[in-house]
Amino acid sequence: MLHDTLWTSNLDLAQSCLAHPFVRALGEGTLNADLFRTFIAQDAFFLRAFQKAYALALARSDDAETIAVFCELIGGISEEIKLHSTYAAELGIDLENVIPNPACRAYTDFLLRTAWHASLAETVAAMTPCMRLYAHLGGELVQRYGEQHPYRLWIETYGGKEFSQLAGRLEALLDRVGAETRAVRDRYRTALQCELEFFSGALCS
Repeated sequence: MLHDTLWTSNLDLAQSCLAHPFVRALGEGTLNADLFRTFIAQDAFFLRAFQKAYALALARSDDAETIAVFCELIGGISEEIKLHSTYAAELGIDLENVIPNPACRAYTDFLLRTAWHASLAETVAAMTPCMRLYAHLGGELVQRYGEQHPYRLWIETYGGKEFSQLAGRLEALLDRVGAETRAVRDRYRTALQCELEFFSGALCS
C-alpha cells in the first residue's frame, strides 16, 4: 500500500515529532499553559487552511466516492475546530485574530499552494501526514496519561478511534488516487518536515 510505504520511509520524522520537547511536555502534562494556549491558536489557524485545502481538492474531484470522502473529512475538521473553540472559551483565546508564526505560515502556504497548483494525488499526499501523525501521537500519548492530565481532552481526541478512522479514510484515498512518484514522495515528506517545524515554532512563541 502506498500510504504504508510513505509512512515507513518517513518514520524518522514521525519519531522526531514524538520525541520533540513540545510533544514530550504535552504528553507528560508539564507543558507551560501559555505555550499550549498559543499552540491552540496557531493550530486553529492551520486547521482553517487545511479545511480550505480539502475544499479545493473536493472541487477538483469527479467521482462520487472521492467527493464523499472529502465531505467526510471536511466534517472531521469541523469537529477538530470545535475542540479548539472549547479550549478558546476555557483559556481566553481569540481565534478570530490569530497571527500565524513563521512555521505555521510556511506550512499553510505549502498546503494551499499544493491544493491550488498540484495534482489531486500530490494534494492528498501533502495532507495525509498531518492526519496520520496526529493519530500516531495521540495513540502513543493516550497510553501514558493519567486521570488528572491537564491536556487530557487533546490526547483523547487524537488518540481516539474516530480520528484514527478519519486518517485511515484519507490514506485509503491516497492509495486510490496516488502513485509512488517523486512528486508524491516529496509532498509527503515536506508535510512531515513542516509538522516538526510547527512543534518547534510552538516552543518559540
